[in-house]
Amino acid sequence: MTRGGPERSELRAQIALAIPLAAQQLGFHLMGTVDAVLVGRYSDTALAAVGVGNNLLFAITSIGLGIVMGLDTVISQAIGARRIDDARRFLHAGLRLAVLVGLVSTLVVMATPLLLDVAEVPADVAAEARVYVYLRAIGVVPFLLSVALRSYLGARSVTRPLIVAVVVGNLANAALDLVMIFGVDAIGLPPLGVAGAAIATVAVQFAIVAVYFASARALDGGEPRPASTRADLGQIVRYGGPVGGQLFAEIGIFGVATLLAANLGKIPAAAHTIALTISSFTFSAAVGIGAATAIRVGHAIGASDIALARQRGLIGFGLGVGVMAGFALLFVAIPGHIVRMFSDDPAVLAVAVPLFMVAALFQLSDGAQAIGAGALRGLGDTRATLIGNVIGHYGIGLGISLTCAYTLGLGVVGLWIGLSVGLTVTALYLVSRFLAGTAAR
Repeated sequence: MTRGGPERSELRAQIALAIPLAAQQLGFHLMGTVDAVLVGRYSDTALAAVGVGNNLLFAITSIGLGIVMGLDTVISQAIGARRIDDARRFLHAGLRLAVLVGLVSTLVVMATPLLLDVAEVPADVAAEARVYVYLRAIGVVPFLLSVALRSYLGARSVTRPLIVAVVVGNLANAALDLVMIFGVDAIGLPPLGVAGAAIATVAVQFAIVAVYFASARALDGGEPRPASTRADLGQIVRYGGPVGGQLFAEIGIFGVATLLAANLGKIPAAAHTIALTISSFTFSAAVGIGAATAIRVGHAIGASDIALARQRGLIGFGLGVGVMAGFALLFVAIPGHIVRMFSDDPAVLAVAVPLFMVAALFQLSDGAQAIGAGALRGLGDTRATLIGNVIGHYGIGLGISLTCAYTLGLGVVGLWIGLSVGLTVTALYLVSRFLAGTAAR
């Protein structure tokens, strides 16, 4: 067999896993995008409030999300070593962690609106954001449960339920949004605005996690999962804890930028929300490819094949950068059309379009750092992802954001310039760390 044969086989296998996982991630973010589009049609205040609320929600939830994502390492490596019962036991532990961490996260999320007064967010935006956050907090536990189940199903290459659930979920979310946000006079339902968007999303989250539970149970033939131990919980936290820190740092820096944008006024906040919503949507494709890369690299590590792990990581980088380059071209080609999906306000359009020019620049680095984080999870080197994000975003990017936005007077565009630099530094660190970790020994 020629050398190209196994390489093409690896590429096909990785694409086969990456497409459904990327589609799943895109589907989850599409729900948020539809929420933002429809809420933007409701009012600019509501759009800004949803942007602020989402960032408060995910800044906290990211810690629990990262802890549960420790399953990406332990389950994929167990399956790579053909220890299926160990993988099932880790899932049991992961579900326990999802509930425990989710309940704590819910309480913290409920307290985050206190930050709105500190950040001097306009009163009407803050009032709407509080309602949104309180309602969305109900969905934290089911969200984390779905992440744990996704790790298990994906590692066992069972992806159809993930796609079916997210497609049906998106249709249901869009229908519920229309009804709940704008109301239905015929049945006496008043417009609920941001509250309606939150209720719709939480309802769909519960439905999706039910589908995932049923799929995992069917995969295991209905057999009870082996009981997990404290050691299993500790192993997941060992890998997932740094991922939680990484996600908190990454999402937190965008949360800081959102609060700063709100401080600059309603129009900058609305423009920032539009650009961030779309950038998060495109980023979700890279996250899905990163999840596939984590699984494929983890399988190779479980089989004690470091060379194969390196090959699969490099394939992941190639796929991720290629996809993100396509999104960058769209940002440059049709920024006005994208913005008009959210708002027809000329003032919002004038501020948002330049943000897409900056966002186009960091699509490649954003994709590379997402794939790098996934490859390092598969490798088991999750601390590197935390270190890279702290250095890139806070050691370098934040200072540049503040300087450009306030000292140089560039406003919200200045904030995004700093974000771009931080993402680029982070990407370079993670890629180099993966290459060093898989170098010939």
